[in-house]
Order: sequence, then structure tokens, then C-alpha cells
Amino acid sequence: MKLVLSMLLIIASLTLLNVAESWEEAAATGGGGGVIQVGGKVLCQDCTEGWNEWVSGQKPIEGCTVSVTCMDNRKRIIYYGRDQTDKAGEFVVTINKYIHGKQVKPESCFTRLVSSPDPICNIPTDFAGGKSGVKLGRPTMVYRDTIKHVLGPFYYTTPMCDEPDTNDDDNLYGKGKNY
Repeated sequence: MKLVLSMLLIIASLTLLNVAESWEEAAATGGGGGVIQVGGKVLCQDCTEGWNEWVSGQKPIEGCTVSVTCMDNRKRIIYYGRDQTDKAGEFVVTINKYIHGKQVKPESCFTRLVSSPDPICNIPTDFAGGKSGVKLGRPTMVYRDTIKHVLGPFYYTTPMCDEPDTNDDDNLYGKGKNY
């Protein structure tokens, strides 16, 4: 009886080990690993308009490029993707959770504006982090194998609205240089 019980335990442990190895292999190759979706809107905000138009008169921009970059634990890029906005100014970038056997962690990804085809509204702003890039935080939705992040709207503006950089870094005077 002990021999039969021992054999059953050995068979059960080997079966569990086999299942665990298959699970890891499927995750490493991207099979059944799921996806991370990053989406949002890109709008044009014109500061030359009156207050009411400036606050509520944003227009979606079609054809803007938005990128998502993900890093691994050693700060190397493991994913770079981009999407162009549709007529409503919306974009969606879909990322596999496993790339080349490495798990993509959403908190190591950031999204930023790349370009605008609009000849008038093409200066990126940092409203909602669009110019410098915004890290993915808590997901907006988690459903089965999909984690979705919906980011606040990013904005472009007109050249008249662009603020000049007034940092002292560019000022040659005051750095101790003698001329």
C-alpha cells in the first residue's frame, strides 16, 4: 500500500512540475500572456482665443504620432511602439506582456507626444505630461488578459502660445565666466 501511495505522489509531483514548466514556457513565448493597452486623446488648444474658447474649445488633431517606450530592469528599451490619432484625436498602442521572454511591467513604460501634422497647432505642451512623457500608473481597466491605461488628453498649441525657456542654464552671465 505504501508503494502505491509513493508512486501516486511521484506521478502527481511530476505532473505538477510539467504543468508549471509549460505555463512558464507559454508566458515566455508570449502565448496566453495577455496585452497592455495604452490609449488617450490628442487635442489642439489655442491660447489666442478668449477664456471660454481656450478652456472648452479644444479640437482633436488627426494624424498625431504618440509613442510608448518600455524599459527592462536594467533601464534598457525592450519595447517601442507608436500610433497615429484618428479623426477623434484618439490613439491606442497595444503591447504584449511578454517580449523576448521578458515581462513588460507597465510602471516601466512612458508615453509622450512625437509629432503633429497640423501646420498651425504643432507645438507640444506639457499639459498632462505629453511633451516630457508620462509614466503609466494604475490601470484604468483590468479584464482577463488585458490591462488598459487611458491617459488624460495631451495637447499641442500654436507657436504664439509657446513660452520661451527662461532657465538660467542658457544664460552665459552669472556662471562665473569672465569675459
